[in-house]
Amino acid sequence: MAVISSHTHHLLALGFGILGNIVSFMVFLAPLPTFYRVYKKKNTEGFQSIPYVVALFSAMLWMYYALIKADGFLLLIINSVGCIIQSTYIIVYLIYAPKLAKIHTTKLLLLLNVVVYGLILLFTMLFSKGSKRVTIVGWICSGFAVCVFAAPLSIMKKVIRTKSVEFMPVSLSFFLTLCAIVWFLYGLLTMDLYVAAPNVLGFIFGVAQMILYYIYRHPRPDVVPELDLQPNGRQPQVKVTNQPVEPSESNV
Repeated sequence: MAVISSHTHHLLALGFGILGNIVSFMVFLAPLPTFYRVYKKKNTEGFQSIPYVVALFSAMLWMYYALIKADGFLLLIINSVGCIIQSTYIIVYLIYAPKLAKIHTTKLLLLLNVVVYGLILLFTMLFSKGSKRVTIVGWICSGFAVCVFAAPLSIMKKVIRTKSVEFMPVSLSFFLTLCAIVWFLYGLLTMDLYVAAPNVLGFIFGVAQMILYYIYRHPRPDVVPELDLQPNGRQPQVKVTNQPVEPSESNV
């Protein structure tokens, strides 16, 4: 069996790391059309800020992990970029969101990105050092990544219930799956369990989303009741007609 040389192994890890940066950058830019619409309409149209606050927290965690581990340069680059992009989205949201949404977003930011993140920094700095600190932060990052990857379960449930893929764009599912594959291979080649392990789950959920899209990609006619009013005072009869229902615009 052929054995990969250490030089080739290093080049493969570097290649997948760079590819992971490129794909992740494209995923970070996916909400741009939504925020451009918000900017043009000067209205957030009721969509939630939670995904962007969570994405910022995730990027901050991985930045910390990349800073304290050896050879974390590629992870540091993409998550630094991610912090900038997600912060920009949140700022735009805070500018155009209604008052209550602004208050809710600010509270969530303070709780997650200031208090929780600050406590993680404080405890890992005070009570651990060296490889032990890397292990603790790695497990925190990995555990949170699993929670993030599991988040689309509610969307998948909605797709099955409504038989509509309106709220689950296949392009985003594809790039998230590709992202999971690339970072899994990078984690495997660099022997980084904390990067590789959660991306297995990311791949599984990504494939599941694309399968659901394939099953429900064609909108099915909904059953719409039609009243047949009777002139002689009898109860109206209900006729069932199949009429396609126009999809409403997603508010993300």
